[in-house]
Amino acid sequence: MKRNEFLATAGLGTLGLGLSGWGTLPAFALKDAVIGHGSHQYKIDLNWGALNPNFYPVNDCHEMVQDKKGLLYLLTNHTANNVLVYNTSGSLVNSWGNEYPGAHGLSIHDENGIEYLYISDNNRHEVIKTTLDGRVVQVFPFPIESEKYQDPSQYIPTETCVAPNGDVYVTDGYGAQYILHYNSKGTLLNVFGGKGTQKHQFLNAHGICIDQRSGTPSLLITERQGNELKRFDLNGNYMSSTHLPGAYICRPVIHEKEVYLATIWSGNGGENSGFISILDHNNKLVSAPGGITPVYNKAGELQKMRQGLKVFKHPHDVCIDKDHNIYVTQWNAGKTYPIKLIRI
Repeated sequence: MKRNEFLATAGLGTLGLGLSGWGTLPAFALKDAVIGHGSHQYKIDLNWGALNPNFYPVNDCHEMVQDKKGLLYLLTNHTANNVLVYNTSGSLVNSWGNEYPGAHGLSIHDENGIEYLYISDNNRHEVIKTTLDGRVVQVFPFPIESEKYQDPSQYIPTETCVAPNGDVYVTDGYGAQYILHYNSKGTLLNVFGGKGTQKHQFLNAHGICIDQRSGTPSLLITERQGNELKRFDLNGNYMSSTHLPGAYICRPVIHEKEVYLATIWSGNGGENSGFISILDHNNKLVSAPGGITPVYNKAGELQKMRQGLKVFKHPHDVCIDKDHNIYVTQWNAGKTYPIKLIRI
């Protein structure tokens, strides 16, 4: 199904630009709709990145990263082409990969001037490091040495990030909820977290990134089912949490001073209820494209969030370019290609 056909058949709510009620809106109005709040508002590009599905099919468009040349790498779990490479205009530049049936997480890291991709594969139960054109250079296998798992099926990695010293962190977001800390050679150094409701534990440790905004690197890890963004030091010690009620957040993506999060579900976690969350340098929700206006009470507590306009079904990741445009990839969204939000 083409994106404009999907949008035409999706139920539409209010624009959500400061509104809290629900109404209806004809699909054609999305063409010029502006979503978001405050200084972070966007126009919707309904046609960006659309390709011929007979030649470049996608299943779930899980994640996207951008290299230093500006090219965008889309990860999908369709093995006809696991990676689609676009320019920012939405034209296809390259495609590769047919060996990642559980392609889920995608991160990029510059190592002495050379960039590498890290693919977290749910089905293979491992993380694969590749060049930008898909050549495999390293595999982080099922971590039997951790003594936390009896069988590979218990380990389902969802995301990775790489620290300034080259250490690699892997979130087992669909498995036992541990965070595995490796050095660059693949030696396991530490394991922390695990499934549970204590502050240092997780209910769906879905995404992770390195946060260097304060000058001292730390880890930001999403607890999707708990609506939490948790901070740890690089040794795995819990530091703090940011609660985002009603926001089921995926991977944290830092661009300049802000944190961007695809929010796959909202409210009580219903289907097709996603939006985008944007936090400022104080981790305060300042804009929610596709969602209602963020409201904080006098105690400084964010009030429960929900979708405002049905632009998205299930946003799974965001990528932000140098012009502050957002590229949104989606899980379980009718095999549609990414949506571009143009900053205004």
